[in-house]
Amino acid sequence: MSMVLCSSCSKEIHDLAIACPQCGAKQSNPYSVGSASFTMNSSDKKYGFFDWFLEPMKQYAVFSGRTTRQEYWMFLLLNLIVAFAIGVIAGITHASWLSGFYSLVVLIPGIAIGVRRMHDTDRSGWWLIVPIAGLVFLFFASQPETNRFGPGRKMLA
Repeated sequence: MSMVLCSSCSKEIHDLAIACPQCGAKQSNPYSVGSASFTMNSSDKKYGFFDWFLEPMKQYAVFSGRTTRQEYWMFLLLNLIVAFAIGVIAGITHASWLSGFYSLVVLIPGIAIGVRRMHDTDRSGWWLIVPIAGLVFLFFASQPETNRFGPGRKMLA
């Protein structure tokens, strides 16, 4: 996810925006960059088992936009599986630093996908620092309509 210029007022807006938040102008194709068009809808992609893990890792520091509940929980599940496998390998090889290194690698992507998940429920990402409330909000259903953080990923179908 990146930023593009509004077709009317040239304000920098999110590439998934349907309308400019400043001037309200509809964007002709919110999924185009220059002359190339592509689909950002997650339901159009055929995710393999580890794609649920790799896609959020590719967006390692993207704190804007939204992430569906399924994308968040699949990432969390696969993160736990990978962490367990690395823990077993670290235990067998006596490389205790391996688990710590993996934890550092997934720290920022894990926070970023959590923030995007909060955005999907129309809440600020800062709710993640409130332990119980943040955890409860992660279970809430997505808002299908556009909210202040952008269009719903399910709505893009």
